[in-house]
Amino acid sequence: MKLRLRWPAGLERGWLWLLRGLSRLFVRPAVVPEDAFERLRGRTQPVLYVFEDPDLSDRLAVEQVCLQGGLRRPDRRLQLDGLQLERSFVALERHAGILRRRPDRRMPPDLARIIAVAAQDPALELDVVPVAVYWGRAPQRERSWLRLVLSEDWALAGPFRRLLSIVFNGRSTLIRFGEPLQLRQYAAPGTDGARGARRLLKDLRAEFRHMRVDTLGPDLSTRRVLVAQVLRTRAVRQAVRQEMRESGIARRAALRVARRHALEIAAGYSHTFVRIAERVLDWLLTRIFDGVDVRNAEYLDRLPPGCTIVYVPCHRSHIDYLLLSFVVYRRGYALPYVAAGINLNLPVIGRLLRMGGAFFIRRSFRGASLYPVVFTKYVDVMMSRGHPVEFFIEGGRSRTGRLLKPRTGLLAMTVRSFLRDPRRPVAYVPANFGYERVLEVPTYVGELSGRPKQKESVGGLMKVLPQLRQQLGRVHVSFGEPLLLAGVLDRLQPGWRTEPHDDAARPEWFSRAIDTVATEIMQRINAAVAVTPINLLAVVLLATPRQALLEGDLERQLALYAELLRAFPYASEVHVTGDSAAAIIQCGEQMGLLERRSHPAGDVLRMVEHNAVLATYYRNNVLHLFALPSLVACAFLNNPVVRHEDVHRLVWRVYPYVREELFLRWSEEELPGVVDGVLDALARYRLLERGADGASWQRPTTGSGEAVRLSLLAQATIQIVERYYLAIALLLHAGSAALTPEALEQSCVTTAQRMAILYGLAAPEFFDRAMFRAFIELLRRRGVISLDAEGRLTFEAPLLAVADDARVVLSEQIRNSILQVTHS
Repeated sequence: MKLRLRWPAGLERGWLWLLRGLSRLFVRPAVVPEDAFERLRGRTQPVLYVFEDPDLSDRLAVEQVCLQGGLRRPDRRLQLDGLQLERSFVALERHAGILRRRPDRRMPPDLARIIAVAAQDPALELDVVPVAVYWGRAPQRERSWLRLVLSEDWALAGPFRRLLSIVFNGRSTLIRFGEPLQLRQYAAPGTDGARGARRLLKDLRAEFRHMRVDTLGPDLSTRRVLVAQVLRTRAVRQAVRQEMRESGIARRAALRVARRHALEIAAGYSHTFVRIAERVLDWLLTRIFDGVDVRNAEYLDRLPPGCTIVYVPCHRSHIDYLLLSFVVYRRGYALPYVAAGINLNLPVIGRLLRMGGAFFIRRSFRGASLYPVVFTKYVDVMMSRGHPVEFFIEGGRSRTGRLLKPRTGLLAMTVRSFLRDPRRPVAYVPANFGYERVLEVPTYVGELSGRPKQKESVGGLMKVLPQLRQQLGRVHVSFGEPLLLAGVLDRLQPGWRTEPHDDAARPEWFSRAIDTVATEIMQRINAAVAVTPINLLAVVLLATPRQALLEGDLERQLALYAELLRAFPYASEVHVTGDSAAAIIQCGEQMGLLERRSHPAGDVLRMVEHNAVLATYYRNNVLHLFALPSLVACAFLNNPVVRHEDVHRLVWRVYPYVREELFLRWSEEELPGVVDGVLDALARYRLLERGADGASWQRPTTGSGEAVRLSLLAQATIQIVERYYLAIALLLHAGSAALTPEALEQSCVTTAQRMAILYGLAAPEFFDRAMFRAFIELLRRRGVISLDAEGRLTFEAPLLAVADDARVVLSEQIRNSILQVTHS
């Protein structure tokens, strides 16, 4: 018989009232996911909260947020048919012992009683909601007494340590509500409920384990232990032996080389530094930006439990490193380990980045046979332990504002790691950054114009600091739909699970799988774009000959583009600014992008030449959204009436190349339906009219406002078509079997630069070598051109058909200009 001592009811209520008051002074908890209150309020069943342990501090923190969110408090009595509990919560663990507290992980009696009653009463419904409270959110790693006191970790906290944690970490407390579990799933009618109770207990413990990993990250080892684990792997040991044979050095010397590589790579995470950096970044970001908007973050909450998250953002600026980590950490998830270029491993800066979770990668693996193996196994160890990882799939910052061709080296490493151990799911989470001003854009334009790239240095960083006083506007961090790796592999190679996947194995479908995953990631990054006022202004004004419009015309074109993006949405994740056209213009003037010229007949708004060049970057951020409407509009630049099938043919002819360049989401099979949707959307805004015969389309009357707006829409992609026609014209002029791919590429760049000078094309990407190279390669892959035995380009009728359709789209003046420069 056990004796239970109970306080008098009045004294207990007074004591709890005092503790609640003290808790409100020190504790400011944040709740994740952000929609937890809405989801729980929308359910009709009674709620039973489940805690990991019965700590009073956890209960008081949850009571505080339940009061704020309008939810039932855990201290309320729970009354069910045939069952009554004094509290609406149970704890999975109890603390046993008097002098030495130890966890008691046996089945909680109240949970067993609830299951037993539910098994006898089929009408009993109850939602079981796991709730975890994290004080400080530090993964266990270091044994410093002070750090252990001040942070939540994987260890069992004593009363004194918990008291100090409340005092020091109360304002950094995170409360995570798990997915409600329906009691009915565990209570089989007509049984005693014992088996169902064990299943529920197992699922609850698994859910708490996943919640803790998502929030804190896996249990950390020191950097030294992690490096030792990498050096003990079979692949590294084999590479060390190979290094001994090739270099003729002793085993100890070869191991020192491997260890030096591992230390050069490895991060040195410090939670103390992360906590300080969070406060500093919060202060800094609020001063250099007007706001940080986070969109589609609910995708993180829907990821499978226990999966390894790989963040794959686009790369616009050096601020990207800090911004995504800050957003993810503030959202309540473990800080990702970021792959950073070795050029950022600067004195002092490199050490700070390591402490924030950065690990470093060389730009090239050439000339070092041991380094690639060590780096690959480091990534493998991080993935197998469940650490979230982040890398920029483009490899470097985009100089044009468009997505670059993906670099698949790190992607292949993550895929191979998953193939070796597929028990832990891998989810690639795309992210898109939308800046209203990027500090590096003037440097990008200079590099595209031929200026050499400046190396990163501490001195260069110091020079950037005064620029932070500029007005940078708002920044948008948008998450795309996650891509589950197992699902892609099941689609491409259904039997992949039964094949051997060791370090030496490389199945024939592996490269195809990597290319497919990379392309889908890029398309999902594009689908998560946020359209800012600066983006819309750049798209509209760069389509005009002198980058100027009357204020009224500019307002109408801005309103048209915003409405068109909503009427014909590129993807559900796309966010279009809700500002009015007048507010967008005001934003452009405040950011220094627009210049107003007053006139009695109406003010004129224009970009100065310098801003027009810079604005191409912001136009290119969202160009893919306008690509198909613009390509359809191109068909009507020189043709007042076009048959329905001809519109489809003209778009189909150029679409594969534009899709490759802009990473458009629609396949060629989906294209006819998408083009029909574009035609209907343009007709809705009276930019096109269906012919009387129903089999053709016609543009508005020349000189009308609608005709002008249709022409401006076409200008968004006309330079892409001109660039394609330039390459084809050069190839046709040289003749079949006359040029190598490299010679044609160089000729395209040189000719495009001359055209930009002669005709004032303010778009540095018009003569970007990489775009010409990608276009020539795609022509080869599609069989339009081919290589002969001597490595020269040959062509036949398909290339002539592409050229003929380009003549339909491009005006005679543009074609003559291109041919004139080409022939000269």
